[in-house]
Amino acid sequence: MNTLTVPQDFIAASSQPPSSSFWKAGNPSTLIAAFLYFDVSFMVWVMLGPLAPIISKQLLLDPAQKGMMVAIPTLAGAVLRIVNGLLVDRIGPKMTGVISQIIVIAGLTVAWRFGISSYGGTLALGVVLGFAGASFAVALPLASRWYPAEHQGKAMGIAGMGNSGTVFASLFAALLAKAYGWTNVLGLALIPLLAIFAYYLIAAKDSPDQPEPKPLSAYAAVLKEADAWWFMLFYFVTFGGFVGLSTSLPTYFVDTFKVTPIIAGYCTAACVFTGSLVRPLGGALADRMGGVKTLSFVYIIAALFLAVISTGPATLPLAVVLFVAAMGSLGIGNGAVFQLVPQRFRNEIGVMTGLVGFGGGLGGFYLASSLGIIKKTTGSSSIGFLIFAGLALIALLGLTVVKRRWRTTWGAALQGARI
Repeated sequence: MNTLTVPQDFIAASSQPPSSSFWKAGNPSTLIAAFLYFDVSFMVWVMLGPLAPIISKQLLLDPAQKGMMVAIPTLAGAVLRIVNGLLVDRIGPKMTGVISQIIVIAGLTVAWRFGISSYGGTLALGVVLGFAGASFAVALPLASRWYPAEHQGKAMGIAGMGNSGTVFASLFAALLAKAYGWTNVLGLALIPLLAIFAYYLIAAKDSPDQPEPKPLSAYAAVLKEADAWWFMLFYFVTFGGFVGLSTSLPTYFVDTFKVTPIIAGYCTAACVFTGSLVRPLGGALADRMGGVKTLSFVYIIAALFLAVISTGPATLPLAVVLFVAAMGSLGIGNGAVFQLVPQRFRNEIGVMTGLVGFGGGLGGFYLASSLGIIKKTTGSSSIGFLIFAGLALIALLGLTVVKRRWRTTWGAALQGARI
């Protein structure tokens, strides 16, 4: 069994007296820049979800192809989060974010100008959109490194609330596609992307506390720590459930209740908005009562509602209520996980954000793709929801296994923060 060693500089930093004001403890302009960058990036990352009913009708896609189309950006984002995590620790979060934004803007411009007329083309676009999803591994360390331990939950919650960009995609993508065609939605998305990119260049600043670049072998060493794998599992369920549902619900509502893509987008937006809005609440609750206790409640509630959903809600309003509750609990869980990660891996926050984000993205890919495959195979998505409810219970069991060790090892070294 590996012996856990808490770095002395981390213990010293954690022993400082709590700051009297959250807004004076860090860099608000960078925090806002991180949030906005994250927000517009998530908007385009999940864009294929609300557009899927329209695209699939035009390209004659089956349920498995629809599921894969909306899942590919999630998978690409998961893999690229590891790349961005490495770059953040080597060249800094700001420059890493600049590179990613340029790639996304260039890719959307090409897709808009030349159009997409095949299933393969949608998958290629999904890979490009993965660079937007990888913004997670940039925005969170960009904000986190400015704030002390006792404010990590709030800082990471505010920056992480950028996943609210999925709300804008759900609300407007199908509506704009009906008016202008779905390809032109890609061009319209460039407007907020370019505006936020300009603000980001001016407002975002790297923290002076950024660690010195480490050799790549040092990052491999992180994976030898069991805690890194636990965090990946916990985020696989919370964020994976959130983003997987965000991209899958428009198709689910259209196929199950025979509503228009626009109505499906509005219903999805209500669910996504709840999950995004409560992410800072999850961080704040974790700051107050501990991330472990908060996550325990999250997994119980999420498993319960996903199990009920698997029975097949009879009406659209009932389905929306159930999904709002499920995604709200998952959103709180997202904030709670990233209250814990910086406490354990403060000096490796860049690579850990990438690794944990990879776990979350992988969870989203699994959920979105499995729902499509199960729908094609059985005619219903019910089994897919039930399996994910079971994964939430597995995460709860894992949390129960590690919580005592966490509290008596690295948790004991913290002052001003709770786990």
